[in-house]
Amino acid sequence: MITFLIILGILISILLVLIILIQNPKGGGLSSGFSSSNNIIGVKRTGDFLENGTWGLAIAIMVIAILVNISGPNSGTGTKDSKIQEQIDKTAAPSALPAMPQPSSTDTTKK
Repeated sequence: MITFLIILGILISILLVLIILIQNPKGGGLSSGFSSSNNIIGVKRTGDFLENGTWGLAIAIMVIAILVNISGPNSGTGTKDSKIQEQIDKTAAPSALPAMPQPSSTDTTKK
């Protein structure tokens, strides 16, 4: 199920990129948005379809991301450690550390 959702998310992302690239650029950067307001997205019919498609695909990506997060293997189990953390715990246990040598009280080298 998760694999299907991830593949679907990738396909929707590719479609979203293609729809964004197909859209007619307005030209002029930010200045064109303030100078003329008669034509917002270019050709009216194509602009409506591409704008609605962009919004629909963006919402679909967000929904799929939430579904993958909810149905993931670690959903609801916040106490499970990763394999790396388990290895660290096994190798660095306090009983496995070497003991530090203690100085003897009969040491006569100090004067």
